[in-house]
Amino acid sequence: MSIKKQAMKKMALKGFVDMLPLNLAVIPWGILCGSLAIQRDFSVLEALLMPLLVFAGAAQLVATELIASNASMATILFTVFIISSRHFLYGLALRDKLKTLPLTKRLGIAFVLTDELFALSMHKKSLRGKLRVVYGLAAGISFYLGWLLWNVIGIIAGSYLPDLTSLGLDFAIAATFIALVIPTITTIPILVTVVVAAILSVVFKLWHWQLDLVAAAIIAMVCGYLSLQLQTKFKTIDKRQGSVS
Repeated sequence: MSIKKQAMKKMALKGFVDMLPLNLAVIPWGILCGSLAIQRDFSVLEALLMPLLVFAGAAQLVATELIASNASMATILFTVFIISSRHFLYGLALRDKLKTLPLTKRLGIAFVLTDELFALSMHKKSLRGKLRVVYGLAAGISFYLGWLLWNVIGIIAGSYLPDLTSLGLDFAIAATFIALVIPTITTIPILVTVVVAAILSVVFKLWHWQLDLVAAAIIAMVCGYLSLQLQTKFKTIDKRQGSVS
């Protein structure tokens, strides 16, 4: 085996290992998605197509419930679009790193670009160079295969066990996102965004707003942006005062 292939294999293995904790963390979430589809009278094929084609836990859960409640196609598409719109921001954030790659590799990373892979891609050197692209693809693909496996287990469990939604498995969703968000809080604007989003999401939920999470996210981003502008302004003033003195 050539040195290049050995290096690529090593990076692929590292991507798999680094993603493994997150793979294990979403086991309850994946089982919940698979079992919920069966319990909402989806066929086994339909339940399998959700993780195969959608590959988005929150979108799967919401779409499954909306389809089961006979919601209109427009409602389903709009709701899933809103929930998944953050992936557009992920793509924009990684655009500069990936724009020199061939289209096939960009599409591959785009398909496996989940919240978990995006969290691993925050390092300034990630996804730069062939080996780091291999790392990203290996991490993303391993998560995709793991997610499919957990859904299959959920589909089997949903066929033979009572309603698993009563076991509180959906807490895995919140726990996973908390684990992803906490390490990214490295600046005051990010902290402001997270705190505002957390508080407003609870308040709007108590008020029974239908678009509670969307409204909380938008307001939080605006607050984060304003705090960034204030921070920049204060730094500029401090520099000017320092240069004068």
